[in-house]
Amino acid sequence: MDSTGQAYQHRPLSIKLWPPSQSTRLMLVERMTKNLTTPSIFSRKYGLLSKEEAEGDAKQIEDAAFATATQHFEKEPDGDGSSAVQIYAKESSKLMLEVLKRGPRVKEEGELISEKAGATETVFDISGGRRDFINGEEAAELLKPLRGPNSYTKICFSNRSFGLDAARVAEPILLSIRDQLKEVDLSDFIAGRPEAEALEVMTIFSSALEGCVLRYLDLSNNAMGEKGVRAFRSLLKSQTNLEELYLMNDGISEEAAKAVSELLPSTEKLRVLHFHNNMTGDEGAIAIGEIVKRSPALEDFRCSSTRVGSDGGVALAEALGACTHLKKLDLRDNMFGAEAGVALSKVIPAFADLTEIYLSYLNLEDDGAEALANALKESAPSLEILDMAGNDITAKAAASVAACISSKQFLTKLNLSENELKDEGAVLISKALEEGHGQLNEVDLSTNSITWSGARPLAEAVVQKLGFKLLNINANFISNEGIDELKNLFKKSPDMLGPLDENNPDGEDTDEEAEEDADHDELESKLKGLGI
Repeated sequence: MDSTGQAYQHRPLSIKLWPPSQSTRLMLVERMTKNLTTPSIFSRKYGLLSKEEAEGDAKQIEDAAFATATQHFEKEPDGDGSSAVQIYAKESSKLMLEVLKRGPRVKEEGELISEKAGATETVFDISGGRRDFINGEEAAELLKPLRGPNSYTKICFSNRSFGLDAARVAEPILLSIRDQLKEVDLSDFIAGRPEAEALEVMTIFSSALEGCVLRYLDLSNNAMGEKGVRAFRSLLKSQTNLEELYLMNDGISEEAAKAVSELLPSTEKLRVLHFHNNMTGDEGAIAIGEIVKRSPALEDFRCSSTRVGSDGGVALAEALGACTHLKKLDLRDNMFGAEAGVALSKVIPAFADLTEIYLSYLNLEDDGAEALANALKESAPSLEILDMAGNDITAKAAASVAACISSKQFLTKLNLSENELKDEGAVLISKALEEGHGQLNEVDLSTNSITWSGARPLAEAVVQKLGFKLLNINANFISNEGIDELKNLFKKSPDMLGPLDENNPDGEDTDEEAEEDADHDELESKLKGLGI
């Protein structure tokens, strides 16, 4: 009975998602601070915020997003608050992007950066012009702004091919400014030159820049090989403060990888290390692993398309165990196999701050995929991107993958394309996506032998999510009637449904389809009480 004598009516439990707790709000501020202080394409162009400035900006962003979401919630008080949560996240992302594009208000040295025209130039970049060969006369004209007093701390000579005469013009200019340089981009700066000339040009640049205290060095797209790496000996050996190193598409063979490991004197401050599209192989991966072991501050590691097999994959996995600050891991397009996948799963728990992981086309199969999914489920609470495409994952491993996905409520992108999940696996994945996942905007399960029975729950799981952008289920076996139903589901937002031009409605014979329909009916009855 209540105080008026009326019989108390039991009411169903109602869960309100808004407003968030103070601890949740503080957690968002902390995550945004980390994102604002993480090197990115924006920081290279606009500068990297200090922790103090990023924290101040993050607090202001959160306050503004909270106010906007609260206003929305007050207009529909009968809702559960889920739409307010979506607006909170969306507004935070939008405001954070504005800060990244603004860049720091104060440089590390304490000098104010003007946001108006006529601000002090710190970046000298000749990469935007026509991609061509440069002779001595053209180099003298192009590099004229570097002569005499200037405040450039970053130079970018990418996209122009320096010959020997141009390098000799650049040499005294580089010598005159090397003490002020913090970032050097020499990617793709010897294209089309004969090997002997290219090596001499690299040696000239290396000697001229020797001793400069760099935080950022990009030597990508120069087809260096071991000879090229050693041509940069003077520059590499003098670097003790590097935070970012890029050696992509450089012909980094086993011997070249060993040379890099040998020449780098210190990598204790290294936060970003990218090897992509090289011919490194297993022995080269072991050498790269030695660099990784010496890089405890590593946050962003890319070793994709490098012809690394099982032995090299195991060596890299073991080396990564020392990198407890890792946020982004990209190992795509190698030949790891299940054994290397299992080895990697053993160090995954060390990556508490992991936000992006790319594990596609690693030949993981079910054993490797299950091991990794189980490890990720218990770690990386802020994971935003999960990519496990092209690994021959079947419905057998789908339950583990689904459980992992269910635990990742900050997930924005999920890629499981080119596997063998079929309807059973697709239903499990869709179940995992039904609840929460308010920031999810892209799901790819193309090429998975899925029929309408698997496509429908996937579509229903994502179509109502605010901010969702793309469901890709192309190249499957969805019936023509199923395609019509899909288009009807997405009729209010047709752009959210990806193209279906490669779908094959006759991909499986009638007997097999009938058998799968029977299996699916049984599966649905079992799934009714299943919680992932």
